[in-house]
Amino acid sequence: MATGSILRQFFLPRITKRYLLRILLVALFSYVFFSLVCTPFRIKGHSMAPTYMDGGFNFCFKLRYIFSRPERGDIVAIRLAGERVMLLKRVVALEGDVVEFRNGDLYVNEDKIDEVYTRYPSDWNLAPRTVNEGHIYVVGDNRSVSIDIHRFGQTPADRVVGVPLW
Repeated sequence: MATGSILRQFFLPRITKRYLLRILLVALFSYVFFSLVCTPFRIKGHSMAPTYMDGGFNFCFKLRYIFSRPERGDIVAIRLAGERVMLLKRVVALEGDVVEFRNGDLYVNEDKIDEVYTRYPSDWNLAPRTVNEGHIYVVGDNRSVSIDIHRFGQTPADRVVGVPLW
């Protein structure tokens, strides 16, 4: 077969029932996979820097918490407004834990937490608060921004959609 014929057959295949069925199955599998298992998303904002940078691309693996709950240290995607707007945050405390920030240091149940994932200095101060039942406490890794403009705090655990893949 000539090269031109092979290229033509590859880019312009004959439309058969088998070909249409294959296209339909690929489209159906792609829809199910990318809407129910791994949803693509773009990172907007600096709250998770340096772990996740503004403008980055990732996938939200939605099956991670089917049989388990988020643990301290996990990075989670949280539904904010439907599934079109999600926050990417780190779980720092679980229900019943007491969370506090003192001069930029995180304390959970009066124990200072060594946060190797934060690289920028922080001056956050936040009075102790207990995480409600059925909730988790989430914070971004970038603590160099003012505590007043950073989105963080308690969120219902059932709002967690999944985890970023990488």
